[in-house]
Amino acid sequence: MADSATTSISNLERLAAEAAGNVRAANPHGDDGERYTAVNAEKNRSLYASRVKIYPKLVGGTFRRLKWIIMALTLTIYYVTPWLRWDRGAGLPDQAVLLDFPSRRFYFFFLEIWPQEFYYITGLLILASLTLFLVTSLAGRVWCGYTCPQTVWTDLFIHVERFFEGDRSARIRLDRSPWSAGKLARKAAKHLVWILIALATGGAWVFYFADAPTLAVDLARFEAPPIAYISIAIFASTTYLLGGLAREQVCIYMCPWPRIQGAMFDEESLLVSYKEDRGEPRGAHKKGTSWEGRGDCIDCGQCVAVCPMGIDIRDGMQLECIQCALCIDACDAIMDRVERPRGLIAYDTLRNQERRQAGEPQRLSLLRPRTIVYMAALAIVGLIMLIALINRSTLELSVLPDRNPLFVTLADGSIRNGYELKIVNKEHEERIFRIDVEGLDGAVLSRPALAGEEGSTVVVGIDTLRTARFFVSLPAEHLDGLRGGEGMLTFVATDLASGQRVERESSFRGPAQ
Repeated sequence: MADSATTSISNLERLAAEAAGNVRAANPHGDDGERYTAVNAEKNRSLYASRVKIYPKLVGGTFRRLKWIIMALTLTIYYVTPWLRWDRGAGLPDQAVLLDFPSRRFYFFFLEIWPQEFYYITGLLILASLTLFLVTSLAGRVWCGYTCPQTVWTDLFIHVERFFEGDRSARIRLDRSPWSAGKLARKAAKHLVWILIALATGGAWVFYFADAPTLAVDLARFEAPPIAYISIAIFASTTYLLGGLAREQVCIYMCPWPRIQGAMFDEESLLVSYKEDRGEPRGAHKKGTSWEGRGDCIDCGQCVAVCPMGIDIRDGMQLECIQCALCIDACDAIMDRVERPRGLIAYDTLRNQERRQAGEPQRLSLLRPRTIVYMAALAIVGLIMLIALINRSTLELSVLPDRNPLFVTLADGSIRNGYELKIVNKEHEERIFRIDVEGLDGAVLSRPALAGEEGSTVVVGIDTLRTARFFVSLPAEHLDGLRGGEGMLTFVATDLASGQRVERESSFRGPAQ
């Protein structure tokens, strides 16, 4: 037992000594931490501070496992989605998710969005924004800590760095050591894997804009369009730069969300917090000594060592904190070692901190004015989107009257107007439509002789738009029906197979009476 206790004490003292030097170790060019202190002072008086490299330490625990799971899930979705197939019938792309710019379509599994239906995309973006507002007001920057692409790829790049260079202490020692063949090999291998990940990221992105298997073969044969290679290069370079080199600087200086999210919080928002009322006064502690008159924090600094942003959660809420909760895992592990209750760092609310100080019972308030507003807005927008999808028509008709000339006077005295009809068939089968004109007494519908088509029927192919030209003539004896030289008529397109019809009103012009 004595040996075990001695070992435990030694481990804790080692952790405390290591973490006490966190600030100094973060600077590979010196041991006194003066540069780090100067940088913090600069940050307090300027808009930007030079970067001090951060060496996040690997930690185990509930939130670290959750981050691994979410990382694997999100990366799988990103890389695999372009390869999923979805049968839409003959003549149509079978890629489940495809932004088909040449055909001006966005395919998303069963949903097909045309250019004139871009409001669906707008609705989805509104839903995503409201969901983000709601989640942030409930549990802080969960998006930033777990699912933001910058966080996911940075976490992946750090894991690669750890694989080649070791954990925190080993990476610090490697950076401090003089250049050698071994150091060069480790650094080169790390950057090579980073570049491969970046290229895979850029390559996966372009697969969303063309048939993935076909484009992959064309890329390998160097037969793909130049824009594909340019896009891959741009996305690969930005992934490498932001995930491998810039890292936390992106979150601090480039991303607007840390500044916006302050408006989403309130005193009942669950945030990763240090329980100062329990942890202070902090200080080193040896096994077997009393805990009377002091807090549970042993000032080991492990919460700082594991933080990918390099901050101390004990300083309170900070703009840099992405709420990844790794400090919770680190602190809980230390609390287990010193046989104190877990939760010194945990998800907590400002109001509950006040309640504890006042001796009042703690409670979790999820339903409050701002969250109710967000949920109501989500429900309304979601309902509107659902109704729009349910009532989405598979047939559209637009009518464009000729502007030059407005009308033509024929030899028999009748007036003729020209129209261009655009018929959209959103079904995955060919359809035949009959075109009629209503609402103007005596109006006669005809096709241009040079068009090579006769009759009032128009065949529209699978999932396409067909343009057809028509004339409408009004005999001289019916010109009295025009008021001020203008009347209104209605074009009707009727599906001969299903009977579905769509109407579009337009104007008929003639000479002023």
